[in-house]
Amino acid sequence: MTSKLEQLRSMTTVVADTGDIEAVTRLKPVDCTTNPTIVLKALGTPIFADKVKAAIAWGRQQGGQDDSVVAAVADRLAVDVGAALAEIVPGRVSTEVDADLSFDTQGSIAKAHQIIAAYKERGIERDRILIKLASTWEGIRAAEVLQTEGIDCNLTLLFSQAQAIACAEAKVFLISPFVGRILDWYKKSTGEDYTAETDPGVVSVREIYNYYKANGIGTIVMGASFRNVGEIEALAGCDRLTISPALLDELDKDTGKLERKLSAETFNAEPMQSLDEKAFRWMLNEDQMATEKLSDGIRLFAKDLVALRTMIKKELTLAAA
Repeated sequence: MTSKLEQLRSMTTVVADTGDIEAVTRLKPVDCTTNPTIVLKALGTPIFADKVKAAIAWGRQQGGQDDSVVAAVADRLAVDVGAALAEIVPGRVSTEVDADLSFDTQGSIAKAHQIIAAYKERGIERDRILIKLASTWEGIRAAEVLQTEGIDCNLTLLFSQAQAIACAEAKVFLISPFVGRILDWYKKSTGEDYTAETDPGVVSVREIYNYYKANGIGTIVMGASFRNVGEIEALAGCDRLTISPALLDELDKDTGKLERKLSAETFNAEPMQSLDEKAFRWMLNEDQMATEKLSDGIRLFAKDLVALRTMIKKELTLAAA
């Protein structure tokens, strides 16, 4: 019997949610996703030591330790991590726009252009990259513009139908509805335990997937943020799933039968919806979980971005001593 990981590959595009080069080489995902937390962790490993030294040296040549230089070094290192992953995977690598631009449409567009240019300097074309943006109204509007320019986007920190509907209207390439963080919120809020079938995160992704397939929406649904393999198995058949190495290993060791749960050919009819800014903000506001988790997610990514920049500033200071 083949492993559940191999069975999953037959029905879903498997993506690795990591910057761990060894794990990606071993597990052979099609794509990789990164975020500020993943980048910070990857840069702390020996494999990126030379890249960090080179980036710090480059930063010194740009004029020192001011905030603009620190930010430029951080951008360079994030692309270094993404470029290393792009050398291994056959598909796409997602690189995230700074979390502190989550409510800045024009700033997000400009940052996306910088990221694409930085990859091109390394010989990696835009068709290998997904620009990750938070699923705020401003982030979705930035993605709408970028998509018309041929820059494909991955809308992350997505917790609600409102965000999914707005992303579909913007014709974004891919959305990353979160599963585990939704479960975290409900467990804390209700004190209940959930099965894979009743897991609120699983239910949310299934509802979004159904809405997209019922209305012929081409945007890819990629479940993300998993807490256990049960959540992954409950979404088998989803367009894509981005999974941590630990859970990929767990699936690889299990030779039980994996049942397909989602199919593009099987859906319940749903009317197409349209949301202007007022309707989007109200619908999101009425979803307490989504509102809180979106805000919390942005803060956590911003915190890790600050940690990365703090590390860089320290290294620049030491290099100048």
